[in-house]
Amino acid sequence: MSRTLSREALETVAVAAPADAVFGLITDVRRWPQLFRSLVHTRIGPGDGGATDVVHCWGVRGPDAVRAWTARRWIDAEALTVDFDNEPPPPGVRAQHGRWTVEPSGPGSCRVTLSHAFDCGDDVPGHLADRTAAEFARHSAGQLAELKQAAERGVELDQLIIGWEDTLFVSGDAADAWVVLWEAGRWPERIPHVSRLALSEPEPGVQFFDMDTATPDGRAHTTRSVRIGFPHDLIVYKQITLPPMLEAHTGHWRFEQTPEGVLLGARHTVTLKKSALDMLGPGTTVPAARRYARKVLGTNSMKNLQIAKAYAEERAGD
Repeated sequence: MSRTLSREALETVAVAAPADAVFGLITDVRRWPQLFRSLVHTRIGPGDGGATDVVHCWGVRGPDAVRAWTARRWIDAEALTVDFDNEPPPPGVRAQHGRWTVEPSGPGSCRVTLSHAFDCGDDVPGHLADRTAAEFARHSAGQLAELKQAAERGVELDQLIIGWEDTLFVSGDAADAWVVLWEAGRWPERIPHVSRLALSEPEPGVQFFDMDTATPDGRAHTTRSVRIGFPHDLIVYKQITLPPMLEAHTGHWRFEQTPEGVLLGARHTVTLKKSALDMLGPGTTVPAARRYARKVLGTNSMKNLQIAKAYAEERAGD
């Protein structure tokens, strides 16, 4: 991990939460898409070269682009530090090394520092390197603010997050079920609760779309989503324009081929917006809102699975 890099960007934030809880949020990257606005999907793999693990990340960059990168991490739970190298580094950067540091400042508080050391290359003018340092600082400050918010909400946030996966067996092929759930541009003609969908595919395997839908109780809303496809195994998604009741919504469509057919899975993880619960009626409680979200989203996604099942089984002749 030894690095001699010429530039550094460093941001620090005070967090009113225990250091070990904050460190847990930093290390548990599986939760990051739900907590960090720009992250869409993460996958954890085994470490190499002495690294603790390797994290594959996909994040939104701008209105209609996705950047993919790999982070090799060295986690020191005793020192409360996480060192990481991102490959490839961000555009305009030749090499980069980062570190999260958590320092206890009291029984229920800590300070978190996110630093980046980097090189832009000898041929890069100083003003462009300064601009890159400012961008690192801006991005780090945003991440720290989101981390602080999640950590300080603690148990309340945990109560507002609900996640589940509905499954359905299909006597057919995963590739055929995939077609229905990946070809989102055809959803208005295939899926009754989708009335409009405007789709763009800026690169193979990446979709952005704006969609008008209706819930089983007649509520209509417009959302914008980003999706990343891994044929014919997984489609992950994140809503980036949300309905009024939600702070975050991530999930996936899963395709598990078996000798007998394919097991389809529809995963949702949603964060309820506490200030909007009264949209369901005055005095609506968090448990009641959780039940509502589970029922409404599960009903619609199960309809999608049923449509994919019918198509795949028709193609299989069953």
